[in-house]
Amino acid sequence: MKKEYRTIREVVGPLMLVEGVEGVKYNELVEIKQANGEVRQGKVLEINRDKALVQLFEASRGLKISTSKASFLGRAIELSVSPDMLGRIFDGMGKPKDGGAEIIAEKRVDINGQPINPAARDYPDEFIQTGVSAIDGLNTLVRGQKLPVFSASGLPHADLAAQIARQAKVLGGESNFAVVFAAMGITYEEADFFIRDFRKTGAIDRAVLFMNLASDPAVERIATPRMALTAAEYLAFDKGMHVLVIMTDITNYAEALREVSAARKEVPGRRGYPGYMYTDLASLYERAGRIRGKEGSITQIPILTMPEDDKTHPIPDLTGYITEGQIILSRDLYKRGYNPPIDVLPSLSRLKDKGIGDKKTREDHADTMNQLFAAYASGKQAKELSAILGEAALSETDRKYAKFAEEFEKRYINQSFTVNRSIEETLNLGWELLSLLPRNELKRIKDKFIDKYLGAVEE
Repeated sequence: MKKEYRTIREVVGPLMLVEGVEGVKYNELVEIKQANGEVRQGKVLEINRDKALVQLFEASRGLKISTSKASFLGRAIELSVSPDMLGRIFDGMGKPKDGGAEIIAEKRVDINGQPINPAARDYPDEFIQTGVSAIDGLNTLVRGQKLPVFSASGLPHADLAAQIARQAKVLGGESNFAVVFAAMGITYEEADFFIRDFRKTGAIDRAVLFMNLASDPAVERIATPRMALTAAEYLAFDKGMHVLVIMTDITNYAEALREVSAARKEVPGRRGYPGYMYTDLASLYERAGRIRGKEGSITQIPILTMPEDDKTHPIPDLTGYITEGQIILSRDLYKRGYNPPIDVLPSLSRLKDKGIGDKKTREDHADTMNQLFAAYASGKQAKELSAILGEAALSETDRKYAKFAEEFEKRYINQSFTVNRSIEETLNLGWELLSLLPRNELKRIKDKFIDKYLGAVEE
């Protein structure tokens, strides 16, 4: 039931104070009607006795408080959900942006969602093939996992996001796979790139896109990922789909949090970000997972740009605490023309061991993964030594490791943003590279796998 008030007292930036209110709840949706019939929306941020602080979703410019009425709708922001969402593009508040008709709702869902009961969670253990060797082979993504990409200004994280959205699939469950894509604070050019890429490749047919542009209000940016996750929860847990949620850029989301926090005159935490940013990010990331007894799942790839390439900045730092690993992009590899420029050594997928092996990927996956990591690390050390002391100072084995590191970057990491490798191709490529090393150096692989797979490569 609507409650209308003509007691709007003050508007400062995106915030509005309404006095004399009764029975109003935190996060409740508010409509502000002006005398000329124009309607703006907001939500309740804070309640103090009979005063409600409302956050507007649009700019407050031109709002005449003397003749406006505030209506409290008795419900939080909701998203209309239906299977017809697939193939559609929405703005950051869930309104169609592709010129198509409004969604006929199967139901309306509160975008703030409910946390998954830890006791009801099922353990992530199914492999998701992204088609990117540096992820599939070495930092494997598992269904129900949250695996962020740590990028930096100027690096091609948008191309990697589009590639994963286009190529990702659960082996054996392709027909029931969907992608929910949430873009926050991106430019018009970036939005156009994603939309054109999804349409050109046909990926749009199994995707739902939520687009919040840099020119849109900051408060809309805070709602966008929640809109996307609400759509993902519906598709996963009501419709039994395997849903991959890609969110870019979490840094823009955190900046919007800081902007709203500053407008509310809250005491700032690290680097001016609100003290509750950890809790707020967790409320997004923890909506990923699998529920026991339900077929569907939500897997998350949040993408964030590290300010000043700093891994210790609060946004990547807090994200790393909540998520199960990280994929880190390298400026050095990018400068050398390698794409996607994934720095595999500091990257980590904490659940990779659960999603690989016999009947999931292949029996030799775990051993070859460990050997490739170790060999690449040794090769990089040998190259650094060569740069200081000269190649003549290296032993024959060191030279082979240095050669391996070069070929590994050139052929395994570098694959371009258009190549989609199956897990079989990735594993076979790993064996081709390991054949550059003496057999007695392959100490992390069982002899039976060396006989079976290395022999096939050498023949």
